[in-house]
Amino acid sequence: MNIQFSKIVKADGKLREFNFTRLSRQKHPLAFSVDVTDGSLHRICFDMLKENDNWKIVQQQIPRWVLENENKLHVLIEEELNEAAVA
Repeated sequence: MNIQFSKIVKADGKLREFNFTRLSRQKHPLAFSVDVTDGSLHRICFDMLKENDNWKIVQQQIPRWVLENENKLHVLIEEELNEAAVA
Protein backbone atom coordinates (compact mmCIF):
# COMPACT_ATOMS: atom_id res chain seq x y z
CA MET A 1 0.00 0.00 0.00
CA ASN A 2 1.50 3.33 -1.09
CA ILE A 3 0.87 6.03 1.52
CA GLN A 4 2.19 9.59 1.36
CA PHE A 5 0.87 12.49 3.39
CA SER A 6 1.88 15.80 4.96
CA LYS A 7 0.82 17.29 8.29
CA ILE A 8 1.50 20.59 10.02
CA VAL A 9 2.87 20.25 13.56
CA LYS A 10 3.88 22.98 15.98
CA ALA A 11 7.47 22.12 16.88
CA ASP A 12 10.10 24.31 18.51
CA GLY A 13 7.55 27.16 18.62
CA LYS A 14 6.96 27.12 14.85
CA LEU A 15 4.48 25.48 12.51
CA ARG A 16 6.38 22.93 10.44
CA GLU A 17 5.30 20.66 7.61
CA PHE A 18 6.20 17.01 8.18
CA ASN A 19 6.11 14.81 5.05
CA PHE A 20 5.54 11.07 5.50
CA THR A 21 6.15 8.28 2.98
CA ARG A 22 5.50 4.64 3.76
CA LEU A 23 8.52 2.48 2.95
CA SER A 24 8.45 -1.04 1.58
CA ARG A 25 11.04 -3.05 3.46
CA GLN A 26 11.22 -6.76 4.03
CA LYS A 27 13.06 -6.43 7.34
CA HIS A 28 10.66 -3.81 8.75
CA PRO A 29 7.36 -3.92 6.88
CA LEU A 30 5.98 -1.09 9.01
CA ALA A 31 8.26 1.87 8.30
CA PHE A 32 7.89 5.50 7.28
CA SER A 33 10.40 7.99 5.96
CA VAL A 34 9.76 11.46 7.36
CA ASP A 35 11.22 14.80 6.39
CA VAL A 36 10.87 18.35 7.69
CA THR A 37 12.85 21.56 7.27
CA ASP A 38 14.61 23.40 10.07
CA GLY A 39 14.74 27.17 10.53
CA SER A 40 17.50 27.48 7.92
CA LEU A 41 15.46 25.47 5.40
CA HIS A 42 17.79 22.48 5.67
CA ARG A 43 15.90 19.22 5.19
CA ILE A 44 15.95 16.82 8.12
CA CYS A 45 15.21 13.22 7.11
CA PHE A 46 14.62 10.29 9.42
CA ASP A 47 12.81 6.97 9.56
CA MET A 48 10.16 5.79 11.97
CA LEU A 49 9.61 2.09 12.67
CA LYS A 50 6.73 0.48 14.49
CA GLU A 51 7.94 -1.43 17.54
CA ASN A 52 5.61 -2.81 20.21
CA ASP A 53 2.64 -0.82 18.81
CA ASN A 54 4.59 2.48 18.97
CA TRP A 55 6.15 4.45 16.13
CA LYS A 56 9.72 5.29 17.10
CA ILE A 57 12.31 7.55 15.47
CA VAL A 58 15.31 5.49 14.39
CA GLN A 59 18.04 8.11 13.97
CA GLN A 60 19.64 9.72 16.98
CA GLN A 61 21.46 12.65 15.30
CA ILE A 62 18.41 14.84 14.75
CA PRO A 63 17.29 18.04 16.48
CA ARG A 64 15.77 17.80 19.94
CA TRP A 65 12.54 19.45 18.74
CA VAL A 66 11.97 16.51 16.36
CA LEU A 67 12.55 13.94 19.12
CA GLU A 68 10.22 15.86 21.45
CA ASN A 69 7.41 15.41 18.92
CA GLU A 70 7.80 11.65 18.47
CA ASN A 71 4.44 10.98 20.18
CA LYS A 72 2.63 13.49 17.94
CA LEU A 73 4.17 11.87 14.87
CA HIS A 74 3.07 8.45 16.16
CA VAL A 75 -0.53 9.70 16.42
CA LEU A 76 -0.46 11.22 12.91
CA ILE A 77 0.80 7.97 11.36
CA GLU A 78 -1.81 5.90 13.19
CA GLU A 79 -4.61 8.25 12.09
CA GLU A 80 -3.49 8.06 8.46
CA LEU A 81 -3.20 4.26 8.53
CA ASN A 82 -6.69 3.99 10.06
CA GLU A 83 -8.13 6.26 7.34
CA ALA A 84 -6.40 4.24 4.62
CA ALA A 85 -7.80 0.99 6.04
CA VAL A 86 -11.35 2.36 5.93
CA ALA A 87 -11.04 3.69 2.36
